[in-house]
Amino acid sequence: MDNKLQLLKTKKQWLENYKPFPKEIEINLQEWFRIELTYTSNAIEGNTLTRQETALVVDEGLTVEGKSLTEHQEAINHSLALDYIYALANQKQKLSLNEILEIHNIILNKIDDSNKGRLRTVSVRLKGSETILPNPLKVPELMNDFVIWLQDEDQNDPIKFAIDAHFKFVTIHPFVDGNGRVGRLLMNLLLIRAGYPPAIIRKEDRNEYVKSLEKGQTKEEMDDYYTLMINAVDRSLDIYLEALNPKEENVNEIQEKRFLTTDEVAKLLQVDPESVRRYVRRGDLKAVKLGGKFIRIEKVDLNKFIEKLKK
Repeated sequence: MDNKLQLLKTKKQWLENYKPFPKEIEINLQEWFRIELTYTSNAIEGNTLTRQETALVVDEGLTVEGKSLTEHQEAINHSLALDYIYALANQKQKLSLNEILEIHNIILNKIDDSNKGRLRTVSVRLKGSETILPNPLKVPELMNDFVIWLQDEDQNDPIKFAIDAHFKFVTIHPFVDGNGRVGRLLMNLLLIRAGYPPAIIRKEDRNEYVKSLEKGQTKEEMDDYYTLMINAVDRSLDIYLEALNPKEENVNEIQEKRFLTTDEVAKLLQVDPESVRRYVRRGDLKAVKLGGKFIRIEKVDLNKFIEKLKK
């Protein structure tokens, strides 16, 4: 793990070299991360809004036919909670229980007003999990200890600190609902404060994510959890780096990248760029749009598509 953390520190140093970021790219990245974080974090908890529908709700204030009012409100709330954690990150003040309660207050606003911003006073169980959560009577003391730990400024590594904070928080499970979303927001607040982009736990990683948490909570085996979370931070760093410096000279260099532009994918598939755009519109290839260019969602997605074409 130490070698991987050192690599992420190196990538962060590369990222620092591009500051100040070009305004257009910085805005584009922020907008993309806002929708992606909102979509994925809610999807992990069962929200059925698609990525595009999430953008319509958050950016346009539109309603999506066939989706519940709660799902719409979850998207709105998460976007507002992101605004709040970015504001906290800029303030650099030590986090207290009040800030954590406010994040939860925003997340459950107009969804569960009787429990928003309040520590749970009832026992809860995780469906399908062997994890035994703390007795509600212990939650206030556990959260007090957690905040004291959170305020310790002598942490060895900011990435490990952030992902440990997430694990500790969801293991306490201080709220009746909304623990996962608040835990991921708290982790990303700490990452942003340390100069890293926020980490995204993808919808397709949900089962692995849940299993890794349970493995850590029931068996104290943390390797799977650390691997998944460190990879999430690594992906976000690569998104930033490749959006800021997308130019590559040859196919070998392109193949080493994690995210690819439309023209690069066309070169690898030996088709014209319009064919690639058609694959994206059709849903055969997943893509995000940054800096006016399509950037592939990881080379592994492209490899799967190539295998599908061969068959």
